[in-house]
Amino acid sequence: MTTIHQAQTRQVHFHEPAAPEATAVAPSVEVAVRWLGGRLLMVRRCDDGMWELPGGFVAVGESAVDAAVRTTAAGAGIHVLVTGIAGLFTDPAIVVRSPDGQLRQRFALLFRARPLGGVPHGDHRATSDAAWVAVADLPQLAVAPSARRPIVEALALGEPTYLG
Repeated sequence: MTTIHQAQTRQVHFHEPAAPEATAVAPSVEVAVRWLGGRLLMVRRCDDGMWELPGGFVAVGESAVDAAVRTTAAGAGIHVLVTGIAGLFTDPAIVVRSPDGQLRQRFALLFRARPLGGVPHGDHRATSDAAWVAVADLPQLAVAPSARRPIVEALALGEPTYLG
């Protein structure tokens, strides 16, 4: 008898009434990096092909700022200097099932950063691609509903920090 194991991928439940209930909260970061002409650094996820801001989980023993720098370099190939905080996203109606099956409530800090160097590229583990995207081209990108609000806040220069 042959047993086939299907690889589990990340699944995001965005305001779905029948979504499973989260059992954990894991802090993560997202990073809004702007470049020439106001271009925004975006990454494409390997698991679903959707575009989003670079970021990832805060590791135990790591500050959120250090996580922002680390995950942007790893997932997008760009070294950054964090310059401020743009938002806090804690919507309990966004539940993420990780590949290992854990159900997490979204808890993300959105940082602003400026690029110090590097060439955008994916890490081919979590991200397949990275690019500087013109603001006018953002509507043509495939973006998950849960990633839209952080992008709006990333573009909102001079506005108060988003708390939601």
